[in-house]
Amino acid sequence: MTLRAVFFDLGGVVVRTEYQAPREHLAERLNLTYEELSTIVFEAETARQASIGQVSVDAHWLAVARKLRLPASEAKAIHAEFFAGDVIDRDLLVFIRSLRLRCKTGIISNAWGDLREYIVRNRFDDAFDTLVISAEIGMIKPQPEVYELALKQFQVEAKEAAFIDDTPANITAANALGLHGIVFRSPTQVKADLKAMLDHR
Repeated sequence: MTLRAVFFDLGGVVVRTEYQAPREHLAERLNLTYEELSTIVFEAETARQASIGQVSVDAHWLAVARKLRLPASEAKAIHAEFFAGDVIDRDLLVFIRSLRLRCKTGIISNAWGDLREYIVRNRFDDAFDTLVISAEIGMIKPQPEVYELALKQFQVEAKEAAFIDDTPANITAANALGLHGIVFRSPTQVKADLKAMLDHR
């Protein structure tokens, strides 16, 4: 059957932390390890709540500042410095745009409520037909309902869609529903896998 849709995770796929130095310097300044700082940011209860839209991004970063024993006035600066090493893969986006000649493309991302604005501000919303963002729908991968919602938006069956994610558990969940899951290891690998899939079908 023809592949009619390709969904991509955002963080770790289209946007990746290519430079660890900013985060390492921030951790060192706060007398923390890189891992300890990442845990505070990504695994706090407010991070989970932000991922399903229960608290705002600003509220989460205020909670992070409190955890770090910093004044609220530093929350935005900590936010900016923490993500300063992230890079948008513009070359991969060129490839994704090229896919739209043959199928629909979308994002399925566990992300906080500022993701849509981030994508628009950085001018790559044109690469995707739809954005399924956990903070907007109140559910996170690997819940099957997340993938089912994305498929419904495109009006395609699972076997007509591919999904790329850097987290194996999310791929396992997608495969269980019948999607063609691809674990992201590198842009080159994903391009080759998708090209082979499209050519085969």
